Amino acid sequence: MLSQTTLLIIALAPLLGAIIAGLFGRQVGRAGAHTVTILGVGVSCALSIQVLYQLVWGGAAVFNENIYTWFEVGSISAHVGFLVDELTAMMMVVVTFVSLLVHVYTIGYMKDDPGYQRFFSYISLFTFSMLMLVMANNFLQLFFGWEAVGLVSYLLIGFWFKKPSAIFANLKAFLVNRVGDFGFLLGIGGVLFWLGSLDYATVFAAAPALEGVQFTIWPGMDWEIMTFICICLFIGAMGKSAQVPLHVWLPDSMEGPTPISALIHAATMVTAGIFMVARMSPLFELSPTALLFVLVIGATTAFFTGLIGIVQNDIKRVVAYSTLSQLGYMTVALGVSAYAGAVFHLMTHAFFKALLFLAAGSVIIGMHHQQDMLRMGGLRKYMPITYIATVIGTLALVGFPFLSGYYSKDVIIEAVAEVAGNGPIQMYAYIAVLLGVFVTSFYSFRLLYLTFHGRERFRDAEAETHAGGHDDVSEGAAHAEAEAGHGAHAHDDHGHDGHGVHEPHESPWVVTLPLILLAIPSIAIGFLTAGPMLFGDFFANAVFVREANDTIAMVGERLFTSAVGFGLHFYASPAFWLAFAGFAVATYVYLFNPALATKTRNALRVPVKVLENKYGFDKLWVEGFAGGGIKLGEQLSRRLDAGLIDGVLVNGSAAVVDRIAAISRRVQSGYLYHYAFAMIIGLIVMLGFLIRMLG
Repeated sequence: MLSQTTLLIIALAPLLGAIIAGLFGRQVGRAGAHTVTILGVGVSCALSIQVLYQLVWGGAAVFNENIYTWFEVGSISAHVGFLVDELTAMMMVVVTFVSLLVHVYTIGYMKDDPGYQRFFSYISLFTFSMLMLVMANNFLQLFFGWEAVGLVSYLLIGFWFKKPSAIFANLKAFLVNRVGDFGFLLGIGGVLFWLGSLDYATVFAAAPALEGVQFTIWPGMDWEIMTFICICLFIGAMGKSAQVPLHVWLPDSMEGPTPISALIHAATMVTAGIFMVARMSPLFELSPTALLFVLVIGATTAFFTGLIGIVQNDIKRVVAYSTLSQLGYMTVALGVSAYAGAVFHLMTHAFFKALLFLAAGSVIIGMHHQQDMLRMGGLRKYMPITYIATVIGTLALVGFPFLSGYYSKDVIIEAVAEVAGNGPIQMYAYIAVLLGVFVTSFYSFRLLYLTFHGRERFRDAEAETHAGGHDDVSEGAAHAEAEAGHGAHAHDDHGHDGHGVHEPHESPWVVTLPLILLAIPSIAIGFLTAGPMLFGDFFANAVFVREANDTIAMVGERLFTSAVGFGLHFYASPAFWLAFAGFAVATYVYLFNPALATKTRNALRVPVKVLENKYGFDKLWVEGFAGGGIKLGEQLSRRLDAGLIDGVLVNGSAAVVDRIAAISRRVQSGYLYHYAFAMIIGLIVMLGFLIRMLG
């Protein structure tokens, strides 16, 4: 039986570390700050593994209890409580394990930063917030965790608060997420209004009675209640999990330190939306319309955001757009009711994406804070551990057979294939996820080759720096023009103008050890867990799927005999051959014929420009919605505030009072006979009124 005390320790240990490091950072010092936070997250990780073991192998029952009552108003109550089943336990282990490695990695990465203690306090607080989100047994606590990770991500993205681009990025993330959270709050309000409770179990039990029931938005427009609730909840997920068009904040979050990129993009904030929809599967299964909406958004995100990664030269931004694309795959899985596939990909992706981000950070350290891949090249002999880690992360990401990403991504594609013939939306999704495989493979190997292979272009940067020049660094002349496209170079992770003037070097052990520990599950976790988690009953207590919608079961019947058998299926999978095609094209272009990159870029100047401009979404949000809001505010200030409020209400009422006062001053003449005359007139009027009343 799961212990309430154990669960409280899991949730509160990172919070205690965050408080000590944040409020008493000067007293405990740098070593004290990282010690208490790592110890807190380490305790949470160890106990989370124990909880998972008890649920899966120890025969423990699902834990669903309220710990504390926030308020009770009539029949409505709100509690702090925990729902710990296999889905929650898996998320707890992933969150705490990745967070623990990020904490260790941070010792090396942030060792010279003056905000060292503050940073450890933030990432530990982030871990606490995410644990509260995934362990919640009610919507109010879910919303608390939801908003808490948003708030702490704001603090982390803008950690270097003297860097204007970081301040812009954290404000952008905060405001875009507020758009999604407005929909999320509407969905929770709909749950409370129609189902009368905030408790998961109560809501899920009552929801089937509302299937097909409609309400009138305005005359002539009726919506199904469950469709409205689910779409509103999913809009919240679109913000947190960066789905088109609420995706624009996530690439800019690269302005934060690299450990934050790994934490936000791998195992925590961006996966909150995926987890939430999987948790709400008893609601989403009641609305086919909502599932189609989820499917379209996910497919669009999976393919079109991946394309942007092809034209990025900042090593962290390439990995960031990869995250957007992979979140699209998870969302597609949700849209075809493959909830187990979505959360399985969430788990495997957490390991190999954290590995890729931390490896990118290791490259940035080794290159003395240079992030532009066009100023790298040939690093594999200087950074062998980082290189091997990047190769493993890349192979897992592209879906190399038997690695973790192969099992999770391939099962999603096969699940979509099961419904591809059901209509144009399903076919669009299938084509998008297949093409996305080619795109993912291409930009992943492009990153690998530009960073670790080819000529050592950082020596060009060193030579130009000593010569006082600021021209583009070239890779065999033609390749430079193809990849750079302009005379700008990337700024580094710490806001410096990284020129790569020092010899590259391997990172210290506190950086490389987390890479090694993340590489292990990136290789093996898919093979070891695909059977029970995808095709077994691992999520039977946590996820509800209607038999007619069970695409994972359909895939299992058709393809799965064992993890080995599913792995050997690769030769018949179109996804594998598309990934191989992406690898082949990237290898030919970036290793053997770099001049082709120039020709292709020139020939495709217009689509390249579209991709560099990110389809105009940034301009739409920044200049359209935000800029339009500012202009609207200026007009309202000028016309409403200055014209109506100040001009009419304030100044106008003052003028009316002044006019009445002027008239009143004429009555107050100061002559006694004027006042006697007024009294006589008043008396006559009063007598006339009384006679009329009595008569």
